[in-house]
Amino acid sequence: MSHPREEILEAFDRYKAARDQASQTGDWSVWAAVFREDAHYVEHAYGELHGRAAIEEWIKGVMAPFPKMTFPQNWWVLDEERGAIVFECRNEFPEPFQEDGTPFWFPNWTRIVYGGGGLWQSEEDVYNPARDAPRVIKAWMKAGGKFETKEQVGMVHR
Repeated sequence: MSHPREEILEAFDRYKAARDQASQTGDWSVWAAVFREDAHYVEHAYGELHGRAAIEEWIKGVMAPFPKMTFPQNWWVLDEERGAIVFECRNEFPEPFQEDGTPFWFPNWTRIVYGGGGLWQSEEDVYNPARDAPRVIKAWMKAGGKFETKEQVGMVHR
């Protein structure tokens, strides 16, 4: 099922706005609400999630230690025929920052597929937090970073 380009891009703007609102407030249910009730989420480190409720439960738990992490995008591309957007973002930790003033971060590639009605039917994150996150977290903590809670969701694939 194809959707008009403008509709997909409007949904992408809402996706980014919800992500940014969640990063600012720490309430990740706002971001989970951009997915269809029957959405499918593939998270290479944490496994597969089925349904918006599972996505919401997972994102709240995985973000609990650092609920105000941000995800600025470096680039994105639209596959209009498939209703998909692929983008690269940085998983950026909140303050403290590095000595040069830049956030501690690691890269992430994501593919989202539009499902109509302003909502996304799937997301797949392609990155290696088992390789990248420990190094970045260690440096962030050495600079004074602190988790808001203990880890609540363990990685399935390390």
